[in-house]
Amino acid sequence: MLRGEIQPRRRLRRGGAGAEPPVSEPGRAVEPRRRPRHGGRGGAPVREGAGRGKAPQGHGTTVLCATFHRPDGTAPDPTAYTALLTALTPVVQALPPDTALADLTPALRYFARDAGHLAALLRVRALARYGADCTIGVAENPMLARMAARRAAPGRTLLVPADPDAVKEFLADQPATALDGIGPATARTLGTYGLGTVGRIAAAPLPALQRILGAKAGRDVYERAHGIDRTPVRPGATAPSLAAERPFDRDEIDPARHRRALLSLTEELGARLRDRGEACRTLSLTVRCADRTALTRTRTLAEPTAHSADLTATAYAVYGALGLQRARVRGISMRAEGLIPAERAAHQLSFDPGDEKSRRIEAVADRIRAKFGPDAIRRGTLAA
Repeated sequence: MLRGEIQPRRRLRRGGAGAEPPVSEPGRAVEPRRRPRHGGRGGAPVREGAGRGKAPQGHGTTVLCATFHRPDGTAPDPTAYTALLTALTPVVQALPPDTALADLTPALRYFARDAGHLAALLRVRALARYGADCTIGVAENPMLARMAARRAAPGRTLLVPADPDAVKEFLADQPATALDGIGPATARTLGTYGLGTVGRIAAAPLPALQRILGAKAGRDVYERAHGIDRTPVRPGATAPSLAAERPFDRDEIDPARHRRALLSLTEELGARLRDRGEACRTLSLTVRCADRTALTRTRTLAEPTAHSADLTATAYAVYGALGLQRARVRGISMRAEGLIPAERAAHQLSFDPGDEKSRRIEAVADRIRAKFGPDAIRRGTLAA
């Protein structure tokens, strides 16, 4: 190459070896502009620790379970307390008559508060708007949140940290029936093998549980005993059940008034089931006593039904099995569960003319209520 010939400038990568510094004025070099850290395409800087509370880090979920109750023992309208929760997060699942689940994972970052702050805010709003207090459980999945809410003191919040050791300690001394999917019969089966608590179930080998309960049921119980619940919070989902409640004006010890409340509950549930075109497989009865204890018993019906007489007979049998002797009862609630379409419910034909007559009278009463209102016709026992 001849001397004095101009060489073409090589294109060099910015900042690479041999690169020339950018020049803004003749003879004055300027430092390369640094690219600021940002959290998105807009280049806005990240704000760490915004707000007084810091949202928990990680990719886990945070689920809140709230049970609402008034001083007189009644529960507020389900639409009222679900509205309170939807003001915090759109992921809310109602569990009538008095409970709801909420996935707080998106709310923690949006409000820049931890779960304890949001639980306290929910309690204040429930008390201010509806005069209702709530018992709250917070955990990493719906099952643990429900268990925490059941174990929390009335009007308090119990948080279960998302730590394996903390979850293990929380579950260790709880009875087997505290786990989802374990009823009285399964608990008795596990108890014969010395597995009466969740801690002992968790310590048992998986093959042993599968031999006792079966392959699928054994695995499910094993996972739940270790605090694993794969069920998400289903927004907008309604529980497959209907519930009704009868509080007493004062602590009631008269069994006749208890049975009158049971009759009123079964009449209401039966009418609602028939109006919806559904039948229930299971009836659950809860008796709330004056010392704040609650006795709950569940009975599976011989066949799915919406017939009030069958529901009443089952409710009386469940109440009699409780063996209450001069118990001071504050309220009685009943839940019809396992709902199916009425056309899918099989009915065993009966040669009892009384049963057929009661069903015809029931159909006529339903038509009268539909035309003139729910109080147009009622039993004489309840009209007194």
